[in-house]
Amino acid sequence: MQTIFIWVKCELGKSYDVAADAVETVEQVSEVHSVSGEWDLLMKCYLADDQDIGHFVCESLQKLPGIKDTFTTITFKAFA
Repeated sequence: MQTIFIWVKCELGKSYDVAADAVETVEQVSEVHSVSGEWDLLMKCYLADDQDIGHFVCESLQKLPGIKDTFTTITFKAFA
């Protein structure tokens, strides 16, 4: 299982709609946080080891209504 974080910029006034849509319709989305700063949302996603990250981001997330831009952070190791 691979973990990635997606920083998301939304159209004005659409952050809560995008967050709800992502959690409800994209199985790989584990958590969505509203954040301050340059980005509007931070999504935590779990992908199968053989799932292509680029295809997932382009086809499953960037097509959600209200998303303007994304930035993907790939993780290496989680420390509990």
